[in-house]
Amino acid sequence: MASLHQMFDVGGKSVIVTGGASGIGRAYAEVMAENGARVCIFDLDAERLDKVICEMKAGGGDVWGQTLDVADRSRMASAFDTVADRHGRIDVVFANAGIDAGPGFLSTEGHRIAEGAIDLLEDHHWDRVIEVNLTSVYTTVKNAARHMKQTGGGRIIVTSSIAAQINEAIVGTPYMPAKAGVDHFVRQMAMELGTYGILINCISPGPFMTNIAGGRLQIPADRRAFEQQSLIGRIGDPEDIKGLALYLASPCSSYVTGSQIVIDGGSMHRIK
Repeated sequence: MASLHQMFDVGGKSVIVTGGASGIGRAYAEVMAENGARVCIFDLDAERLDKVICEMKAGGGDVWGQTLDVADRSRMASAFDTVADRHGRIDVVFANAGIDAGPGFLSTEGHRIAEGAIDLLEDHHWDRVIEVNLTSVYTTVKNAARHMKQTGGGRIIVTSSIAAQINEAIVGTPYMPAKAGVDHFVRQMAMELGTYGILINCISPGPFMTNIAGGRLQIPADRRAFEQQSLIGRIGDPEDIKGLALYLASPCSSYVTGSQIVIDGGSMHRIK
């Protein structure tokens, strides 16, 4: 029987994290590096990326980064190739990059918000949310599979959301179908990629204190609304997600694929 260390061993693994310079993505990168993986972070914010890499290197992590927009398909392909050339392979990919969809059609107090109304939604805003939150997952998985097939398998972990499984009036409308599409795409890819030894799963967070909603959660009424959804009375911290990320990236989850694993403090049980 494998020891606990062996079950969760990611030492030496070649890891990519998209959107890894803050929030949940940074937590993914940290837990991988803290456990001996070689990590490359993709992020659009060059200044923040450099700062995070310096901090993680100071802690002993084998970490580097590439500045890019995950919606740039050709740049993504070349970035994956660069990681494979440097590390010799790609073992684990966290498809994490995402953006906020703006306000929903209701405020937390139940008032209508004109900006969130479907008839006033800007087309370019819809397109960008779908492009980053859904299409970039397709691009990430496509490039991960291209490399993992050559080396006998790997792990792909996609950041989805409980928004994929519920209806929520206070969340921007484009976000909901984008995340629902992510969940269904992951199930489809699990069917296709399992024979190649590639396991793919979703992490589905509820409310977390991250940059994607950081500004909104500084508003007392909004923060209270999300805290009240939680069965344990608080919003998630990125530290809370590290154990699940390590589980899905390690041998411990060798019989798990096509799953959506919710981590929400029980919020889904209260959301109406």
